Amino acid sequence: MRRFPFPLGAALCLLLAGCSEAPQVTQKEAEKPLEPVTGQSALYKMYQVARSWAPDAKVLKMNSAPLSDISNVPRGKAAVWQATFISEARNQARTYTYSIVEDAANNLHKGVFAGSEEAWSGGGDTNQPFLIAAVKTDTDAAYRTALRQAADYDQKNPGKPITLLLEKNPQFPDPVWRIVWGESVGTSNFSIYIDASTGLFQEKMR
Repeated sequence: MRRFPFPLGAALCLLLAGCSEAPQVTQKEAEKPLEPVTGQSALYKMYQVARSWAPDAKVLKMNSAPLSDISNVPRGKAAVWQATFISEARNQARTYTYSIVEDAANNLHKGVFAGSEEAWSGGGDTNQPFLIAAVKTDTDAAYRTALRQAADYDQKNPGKPITLLLEKNPQFPDPVWRIVWGESVGTSNFSIYIDASTGLFQEKMR
C-alpha cells in the first residue's frame, strides 16, 4: 500500500473536508413578518407561565388589545392579549400579557410577561373563574360564527375594529367569547356572545 508523505496527506484531508462541507450562508435570511395570534393560542401560552406562579391557576378573563404599529390584523386574531388568572389557594390574581412585539412605549414585552400579584376574594356577580379546558373554540372560529349573525351590521359599518373578550358570567353555562364591534364594550353599540366550549351562538347585544 502506497503511503503519502504526512504534509501531502494532511493537505488532501483538508481538501476533502472542505469539499464535503455545505456552503456557508453569506446573506441574512429575510425575517418573517409578524403574525397576530388567536385568543386560544395566546391564552395557553400565558397559562403555561401562570401555572409556575400558581399550580391551581384558573382563567378569570381575557381581552385583545389594539397596537397601532401592526396593521391588517386578521379578524379573530390580535397582536396583543391580556389575561387575568386567579389562584383560590393563594387568594390572589395576576395579569399577564402576550405580545408579538417588543414595544417600550406601550410597556409591552415580546412573548409572555407577568404583572404584579393582587388580592382576590371571589368573582362576585360578574366574572367567574373557570378551567382553561373549557375553552375549546378559538377566536377565529368564534368570529366567523358571530359574523353570520352580524352580516347586516358589519356591512353598514365597514372597517370597524373588532375587540375580543373572554369571560364567564352567570348568564351563560360556559365561558363565552364576546365579539365586540368597536374598541371597547363601553364605546360599542353591538356585540355577540359565542360559547367558548361549543362554538355556538348565544346572544346578540345592541
